Amino acid sequence: MGGAGTLPAGHPAVRWGRIGVLLMNLGTPEGTSYWPMRRYLKEFLSDRRVIEVPRAIWWPLLNLVILTKRPGPKGRDYASIWNNERDEGPLKTITRGQAEKLQAAMGDRVVVDWAMRYGKPEVDTRIQALLDQGCDRILLVPLYPQYAAATSATACDQAFRALMKMRWQPTVRVSPPYHDDPVYIEAVASAVRRDLAALDFEPEVILTSFHGVPKSYLMKGDPYHCQCVKTGRLIREALGYSPERMRTTFQSRFGNEEWLKPYTDETVKELAAQGVKRLAIVAPGFTADCLETLEELDGENRHYFEEGGGEHFAYLPCLNDGPEGMRVIEHVVARELKGWLD
Repeated sequence: MGGAGTLPAGHPAVRWGRIGVLLMNLGTPEGTSYWPMRRYLKEFLSDRRVIEVPRAIWWPLLNLVILTKRPGPKGRDYASIWNNERDEGPLKTITRGQAEKLQAAMGDRVVVDWAMRYGKPEVDTRIQALLDQGCDRILLVPLYPQYAAATSATACDQAFRALMKMRWQPTVRVSPPYHDDPVYIEAVASAVRRDLAALDFEPEVILTSFHGVPKSYLMKGDPYHCQCVKTGRLIREALGYSPERMRTTFQSRFGNEEWLKPYTDETVKELAAQGVKRLAIVAPGFTADCLETLEELDGENRHYFEEGGGEHFAYLPCLNDGPEGMRVIEHVVARELKGWLD
C-alpha cells in the first residue's frame, strides 16, 4: 500500500506501506570559510562517540583552542578539493550520486534517500521525508564497510534520536558492516586492478590505508582494527600480492594519544627513505572520496613521498558511485531487504 487507503470520515491523512532506504555518510561543511567550518568542526568534535576524552578536559580545549585555530587551515584544505560547480564537498556530491543510482536500480519498489551524520542533509529530516512518502519500514545503511563506534554507531545514534521523537515510528533495520563480504572484496580488487593497469609505472609497494582511531578504542572492545586488518588481507589475497608488497596502514590521527599503527604518513616517509621509488595508495574503508583521501592521501602523502626521494606516486580512487561501488551498495541493500521485498 502506497497511499492512505480507505479511511473513516474525519481520520487524519496518513500514508503507509512503502519501504525506505537511507544511505548515511559522515558529513561535510556547508562552506570553506571560517564560520561554516567552525560549525561543522564543533558538531563533529562534540560527539562523544568520536572524542572520548572527559568533558571537563575536552570542552575548554575544543572551544577555546581548536575551534579558534582549526577552522581557517581546515577550510583551506577543503577549498583545495571543493566541488566549485555545486559549491559543496565531494563527499556530498558522491553520496547524492550513490543514492540517485541506487534509486534507479531499485525502481518503484523502494524510496531511497541520503543523509549526513554531521552537517546537511540531516538524518532526522530525511527520515521524516521517508515517512511523509509512506515508508513505514526503513533500512538504515551506514556507508562504512568496517564498523566503528565513531562512525557506524554514531550514525545510528542520530537516527535513533529522531525515532525517539516520533509517535508512529517506522520499523527499522540497520545494515551490518561488510568488511569481509566477497562482493565488496572483489569490487575493490577489480577497481585496483583496473587503476593499476592505467598507470605508466608499476608500484613497488601498495598501501591499503584506513582511517585511524585511538588505540584505546581497540582496547575497550571496538572491532574496527580487526575488521580493517581482515579487509586488507582479503584484498591482498584477491590480488595475489605478498604482505611486503601490499601493506595495511592507518591515517588521519590527531592529538598526542597513540592511534592504530602503523601510521600511513610515517610508513610513506620510511619507504621513501629506504629507496622505494614507486608507490600507490588505496583507501577501501572510504565509500566516497573526501578530504581524507583527496587532500591527505593524494596531497600530503604524495608530498612526503616525493620530498623523501620517491619518483612515482599514485592514489587509487575510492569505489564512489562507479560500477564497482554501486555493485556493493546494491548488493548490501538487496541482502538486507530480504523478507520485505520478497
